[in-house]
Amino acid sequence: MGALLFTLFFLIAVTGLLLGWKRHSGGYLLATSYLGTSTDLKEWLPLDSLHRNACKIFRDSISNDLPLELERIDIRQTKGMAKFLFKNHFWAIQLDGATGKLLHIERRRSDFIEKLHDGSMLDYLLGTTGEYLKLAYTSLMGISLLTFTITGFWLWYGPKRMRKELRADTRTLRDKR
Repeated sequence: MGALLFTLFFLIAVTGLLLGWKRHSGGYLLATSYLGTSTDLKEWLPLDSLHRNACKIFRDSISNDLPLELERIDIRQTKGMAKFLFKNHFWAIQLDGATGKLLHIERRRSDFIEKLHDGSMLDYLLGTTGEYLKLAYTSLMGISLLTFTITGFWLWYGPKRMRKELRADTRTLRDKR
């Protein structure tokens, strides 16, 4: 059990470091959000047109075989950009909201790392719904970390307390003589 927990704690530590540094990875872990031509939503193409463009670019540039199911669409009005994040394969396409032209194709590495970090990768790989494996994983890891913290503190503090009590007992015995 200890070896398994060590491996999982190591994974959590490494992925936590990577997630902490994702905005400072030069676009490798978290892609840069590119600027479109207009921040005025009145000048933007309809969302269904942008979606069709994103799907066409996906088919032309990434894969004909991967599904086009969307996880979400991020509208970045202040950047003039719409980002289409595809479900189940960690790809996203950034389009200019006004022209529909491609701004950037990105591999969502930070999403993959986040799924490893929080345990939702288990639900993703096994296709379970409701995130019950993630809940079990985070519960096990949280309780384990809490237990290790408490017992580690006691292993540090307990001997100090015992030495202090031993010194007090020794003084008491000397005083009685």
